[in-house]
Amino acid sequence: MPDTSIVESTSLKKARIPRSIPFIIGNEFSERFSFYGMRSILAIFLVHQFFNPHGLANLTNEAEAKSNAYTHAFSTLVYFTPVLGGILADWFFGKYRVILIGSIIYTFGHFVLSIFDQSLPGFITGMMVIAFAAGAIKSCVSANVGDQFDHKNQHLMSSIYGWFYFSINAGSTVSILLIPVLYKNYGASVAFGVPGILMALATVIFYSGNKRYVKVPPTGIKKDNFISINFFVLRTYFSNKDKTKTAWQIAETKYGVQKVDAMKAVWRVMSVFAFIPIFWGMWDMNQSEWALQADKLDLNLGIFGIKLLASQVQAANAIFLLLMIPVFNYGVYPLVEKMGIKLTSLRKIGAGLFVTALSFVIIALLQRQVELGMHPSVWWQIFAYLLLSAAEVMVSITGLEYAYTQSPPSMKSTMTAIWYLTYSVGTFFTTIINVGRSKGGLFYAFADNEKYFWLFVGIMLFFFVLFLLVSPRITEKAYLVEQHIGDGLDIKGDKTQEIHPDNPIV
Repeated sequence: MPDTSIVESTSLKKARIPRSIPFIIGNEFSERFSFYGMRSILAIFLVHQFFNPHGLANLTNEAEAKSNAYTHAFSTLVYFTPVLGGILADWFFGKYRVILIGSIIYTFGHFVLSIFDQSLPGFITGMMVIAFAAGAIKSCVSANVGDQFDHKNQHLMSSIYGWFYFSINAGSTVSILLIPVLYKNYGASVAFGVPGILMALATVIFYSGNKRYVKVPPTGIKKDNFISINFFVLRTYFSNKDKTKTAWQIAETKYGVQKVDAMKAVWRVMSVFAFIPIFWGMWDMNQSEWALQADKLDLNLGIFGIKLLASQVQAANAIFLLLMIPVFNYGVYPLVEKMGIKLTSLRKIGAGLFVTALSFVIIALLQRQVELGMHPSVWWQIFAYLLLSAAEVMVSITGLEYAYTQSPPSMKSTMTAIWYLTYSVGTFFTTIINVGRSKGGLFYAFADNEKYFWLFVGIMLFFFVLFLLVSPRITEKAYLVEQHIGDGLDIKGDKTQEIHPDNPIV
């Protein structure tokens, strides 16, 4: 009888990267270039073109508040629509069609921005088109990468996701450095048009791999979905006359223990996710409020005579993020563990929330100097970016991992969509505050930008303290899936492990 381990080892060596992967990575680089290139100049453009074109000092705070409201509302839509995109892909059209059609609409939105750079209603229309299209494909692109692998080459998936992530950051970094230069030298129509050209290129690249993709067909509408089961539980709770059983126990009789347990897992994870929106609401400011502040700083780096443009400072986030992921994974986390501090997912998230508040302390202090008529060095804002990027590693990457490990296989896609919703909720909150900063509004007391930043420092510290009180009481349940490679992928079933506050998951 042949040694199956030798056969398996040989087949793994012969395994190749799916032929569709270069098209997906090329598409992602171009799409991220188009999105972040447009986003990098959006806040400054809205102020200079529409809300305070003459640069009147008495209109500065109001104009910037309006610009921030529009940019955060844009982010709210971008991160709400992945839920719609996921439904369209999983139930009706499949990922390939949603990505392709969404990309075409996406390209059209960019060119609307370019054409209507002097018309606010037309420009807002373009922003809405991009928000819906970008969000719709967001829930499909990373899942489409995983669809391309089978049991023969799944060991290559991790490295390919690494390159996929690299293409995201490479595309965003290049565009953030380039598009502000185009805006300064050639005007808004060119600066918004070039991202449109890159998005058109992204669409062409994606379509070129048409015959090479593994296309997972849609499953149709699922009757026993998250909404229907939870609606049944809620209805049963109010109408239940059998006091010997809870609403969840009655649901287990109707839908089965495994499905109901999946619903409970979502709510457990959401108890943690309730603290994430404030992080995203503040993080999103680095592309709007921070960019507007950078426009008033001394942008000379003091290195080889380099002087940045205000919109280019945002590139610090992508650069720091790429550097900090290995630093935290191979340096900071092991060092903290050696110091005898057990690092759980919840502790990482809590630390990230606190560091986010610290980054905004720097921004608030910088704003005080700006409002005194000074021009402090941009290096102080770059230091704030360093802290914000560290917080992103601890909150964002850990949060995604937490969502995956704490949800059963049937709900992992749902948890990804809910993760995106935390961003949408956070930026919606920031939008409301900026709208309320206008004269006579609910938050008019924070019309002054320095007070505005201190407000968010206070809000984040409140959530941090609340997280310290709540997180020890959160019961976790890790879902581990055994996988065996034979003639195919054999999911043996979930191995679940109850994790209690006195026995936290690492």
